[in-house]
Amino acid sequence: MFRALVLIPLAAAVLHAQTSFDAASAERFARLALDCIHREYPNKIAHAMSSDRDARPPRELTPAFYGCYDWHSAVHGHWLLVRLVRTFPNARFSAATRVALDRSLSESNLAREATYLAGEGRESFERPYGLAWLLELAAELREWRDPDAGRWSRALAPLERAAAARLRAWLPKLSHPVRSGEHTQTAFALGLLLDWARIAGDTAFSSLVEERIRAYYLTDSACPVAWEPSGEDFLSPCLAEADAVRRVLPRARFARWLNVFLPNVPLTPAKVTDAADGRLAHLDGLNLSRAWMLEGIAEALGKPNPRYAGLARLANDHREAGLRAVTGEHYAGGHWLGSFAVYLATGRGLSGAPAGSRPD
Repeated sequence: MFRALVLIPLAAAVLHAQTSFDAASAERFARLALDCIHREYPNKIAHAMSSDRDARPPRELTPAFYGCYDWHSAVHGHWLLVRLVRTFPNARFSAATRVALDRSLSESNLAREATYLAGEGRESFERPYGLAWLLELAAELREWRDPDAGRWSRALAPLERAAAARLRAWLPKLSHPVRSGEHTQTAFALGLLLDWARIAGDTAFSSLVEERIRAYYLTDSACPVAWEPSGEDFLSPCLAEADAVRRVLPRARFARWLNVFLPNVPLTPAKVTDAADGRLAHLDGLNLSRAWMLEGIAEALGKPNPRYAGLARLANDHREAGLRAVTGEHYAGGHWLGSFAVYLATGRGLSGAPAGSRPD
């Protein structure tokens, strides 16, 4: 049982305060990231090579984000650590976490990351999922009023600009959204990108992302949510789309759109049959991402909406199932599930974080 997360009866709680997320809970997730961000092997690299000179180990190719099995997991592992130290600055894990972040997020390491991203044949590198998480990390650092965060944010700035430029060039050319349940999905990435653009004050990029969300999704109807999940999903195509659209529509209009797009949500938490299988373990992440998407959708509808209570209850069911699975027993899930758990538990995608676990 995941003891540190204490559930409060739904009827007695505001959606954002359904759980108590404390420093002891946070330390468990922090340890997962600390154990992997500088763990180079095993490693799965998405690496376009132009010559023999490109045959180099991960720590040399991408010296900031080479751990946690793959680049995007390393990126959101660093986001996890930033988020937790920002939320719990005096926790026991805080000092070790700052040392680890300082080791990774140096000016020289991040400059080499930007050079790598600009390399020949890497136009689609980590697009959109990894780049979206990179901008989520940048957004977290921008919001955190802390000297270390300011230094890391300045060091990250060239890579942040490169990632945004890459996505800015790509989105107008993407004629149709990608509706998968894995890394290529467009909707989840667009949600993170819009959050970053608003935090960064990049009004042009914000307008582009809002326009893409509207163009891709506003005419959709009757999403086949009963077909979900596919066997290796960690994102819900239907819920992620609604979670993106709720960011661009006013409450009443979003409620009308949702009734046409997703009139029913016949979902139950997914079950993993083999947690040691990295692909099958994706379903644990699906429960976590479904939970935060359902919470975001319910928040956007508002408590008076007749659908609020049912969606919040479904979110809670997925929250319990997802958090229970984040044990670190198998590296297949341990190298990334903590990030999803922290995104959920700290209410990062919501307009307000849970009481008692709100960053500065």
